[in-house]
Amino acid sequence: MFYVKTQSINSDKDRLFSLTRKAALQMRHIRIIKYKNMAVRIAGVTIPNDKRVEIALTYIFGIGRPAAIKILKQSNLNPDTRVKDLDEEAVNRLRNLIEKNYRVEGDLRREIIGNIKRLKEIGSYRGSRHAKKLPVRGQRSKTNSRTARGNVRKTMGSGRKPTAQKT
Repeated sequence: MFYVKTQSINSDKDRLFSLTRKAALQMRHIRIIKYKNMAVRIAGVTIPNDKRVEIALTYIFGIGRPAAIKILKQSNLNPDTRVKDLDEEAVNRLRNLIEKNYRVEGDLRREIIGNIKRLKEIGSYRGSRHAKKLPVRGQRSKTNSRTARGNVRKTMGSGRKPTAQKT
């Protein structure tokens, strides 16, 4: 979809149209002053125009490469097409398919936070690890897990305190 700022040959008025690229190029009686690709928004995320659709869908939280490929097969779209080349119908098909069949963005984040909260409330081991901000899935924590514990590096040294300087 394009925003096309046009100037009619017969009049001096500028007009702003929202057209597909094909339609904008077929208009012979109008001189195109400038055009800009419309930003495609799906599930509240603005998808980049210059990327392939398969990659651009992964910008949505909750959709990875396998899910993106599956979505494109269901909507009968070529994964190699660029987002800027999609027509309005294809974008609507993608939007409807994602909203109906997938839990993405805010809903998915709320569900994950709710699951962690439930684990904490029932007092499970995993819940306590989440509460202490430590690794949950059995990783060692004597060394490593610096990201989880905060990048605190405590080194002992010799253990001697520096002597007072002589005056």
